[in-house]
Amino acid sequence: MKLLAILGTRPEAIKLAPVIREARARPGIDVRLCTTGQHREMLAPILELFGLRPDHDLDLMRPDQAPADLAGRSLAAVADLLGRDRPDRVVVQGDTTTAWTAAMAAFLSRVPVAHVEAGLRSGDPAHPFPEEVHRRIVAQIADLHLAPTDGAAANLRREGVADDRIVVTGNPAVDALLWVRDRIAHAPPPEVRAVAGWHADTVGVGPMVLVTGHRRESFGEGLRNICAAIADLADADPGRHWVYPVHLNPRVREPVHAMLAGRPNVHLLPPQPYAAFVWLMDRCDFLLTDSGGIQEEAPSLGRPVLLMRRTTERPEGVDAGVTTLVGTDRDAIVAAVRARIAAGDAPPAGPNPFGDGRAAVRIVDALAARTPPVPGAGAD
Repeated sequence: MKLLAILGTRPEAIKLAPVIREARARPGIDVRLCTTGQHREMLAPILELFGLRPDHDLDLMRPDQAPADLAGRSLAAVADLLGRDRPDRVVVQGDTTTAWTAAMAAFLSRVPVAHVEAGLRSGDPAHPFPEEVHRRIVAQIADLHLAPTDGAAANLRREGVADDRIVVTGNPAVDALLWVRDRIAHAPPPEVRAVAGWHADTVGVGPMVLVTGHRRESFGEGLRNICAAIADLADADPGRHWVYPVHLNPRVREPVHAMLAGRPNVHLLPPQPYAAFVWLMDRCDFLLTDSGGIQEEAPSLGRPVLLMRRTTERPEGVDAGVTTLVGTDRDAIVAAVRARIAAGDAPPAGPNPFGDGRAAVRIVDALAARTPPVPGAGAD
């Protein structure tokens, strides 16, 4: 079986790396990797960490690129590659522009699609934007839906996906996290040694909150509210450190630096390599974020998540008590953080509702067990 895994962003690489590594260890599976370059600077270190090298690099990255521009270039470039490479199946992950354009190019090229992390739904096309619509589009195309949880599988069934096309696997984000955590514990790479030295010199033994904020839906007022809340909290609690690796997008970087730079207990770092970020996650008190992947990773480290979004497509974390929805209102963020601090240590962590570290094995088992269907003879 010849598989083509297509990815373009750091989260896709983190979640597909365990799958690609597992597939390459199986006889009879030839898996090749294509990168679109959607997040070029942030993608290469992840692939290096997991020992992966692209077989195809479409090099689509442009400075401050608009989603529609990227989508057009990606659709054409992936379609051209499929015409030349002709895999038995394309594998995509999640809800990025790369994922839905690669799936659409495969559909137009009559190549079956497997969707890793299928079935996530917030129920609101505007939150997260544009990811909620992206993953719904992929669901209409995929013939194999690799759902991370029972809840995600139920979402697909409600939309009419046949049960024999759904496999519940867990999320490979947990596989990646546990692999990296164990690796840095035994042989920390240079980037971990660097952030550990910075942490010792700057944060020391003081309490630390790890912050991320970069979602397109938060651009503008939402991100300004987030920064204003962090400023309020930092000013009122000078002994607590706020560590914020800032996304490269100018629409994130510029307001964050304008509103938060210069405070002695707010540390605006460049985007951290994944291993260094895992090291920071494992040492923070809790996370203040608008991320999707962090909701899946933090439970395995016993770290609470305060989620700065209106809704989440990962309700399992909320149900398990490891994620708290706080929105992007300035006062609501401040109140939620103060309540988290007042509560003291987080309760002992139960099983991670998003996976047990064996998702990649289940995903490759599902891929190996299902012969891709012969493309139909529909209209061209």
